[in-house]
Amino acid sequence: MFTGIVEEKGEILSIERGSISAILTIRAKEVLTGTKIGDSIAVSGVCLTVTRLSGDRFSADVMAETLRRSALGELRVGSHVNLERALAVGGRMGGHIVSGHIDGTGKILGIRTEDNAVWYRITADPKIIRLVVEKGSVTIDGISLTVAAVHADSFEVSVIPHTREVTTLSEKGVGDSVNLENDIIGKYVERLLQGQGGIAPMSSETPRASASGALTMEFLTEHGFG
Repeated sequence: MFTGIVEEKGEILSIERGSISAILTIRAKEVLTGTKIGDSIAVSGVCLTVTRLSGDRFSADVMAETLRRSALGELRVGSHVNLERALAVGGRMGGHIVSGHIDGTGKILGIRTEDNAVWYRITADPKIIRLVVEKGSVTIDGISLTVAAVHADSFEVSVIPHTREVTTLSEKGVGDSVNLENDIIGKYVERLLQGQGGIAPMSSETPRASASGALTMEFLTEHGFG
């Protein structure tokens, strides 16, 4: 489990590509303190297991499924990645609950400056957008950010200078891919509303979402939430 508060930027030193998998070797500093083989490190939002440690670097295996769902396959030697160690029990929860199991990728549609803030507009698959809510949380390349606006096919975040400087966002441009993870609480709520959660069976009186899977004011009012 992670918080989405990036500890440092690492550098890709080597990529050993298999037929459908890969091994990444990453130069780092802060995240190696106290780290041992078998520990988890979020690499641009993707939870990876440390398989080798040597001085100022670590290696991690990347499975085919991870390459399919993330933008890790676009990395090159010299690329920078956001790094965060798993949350320690008793540590501060500065961001939000992040699993490191991303839901897919998005693309940056636009970047604009507003005084000291930089706005990023990101488009993604509808199944990701529907779980993004204004003033809620979303993880972009492992960074916990607050959603500033939501559109039909995209959403926007406003980033302070510090966050931009200490993460890879400063290196991103329009058209670049980013890893996205929806708020895990929202995903569980949607699953339960669909009646497929397996936690409790749906009864004939259990409210269901609309046919499109979206929550509407009419749906909420009909079931006593208005």
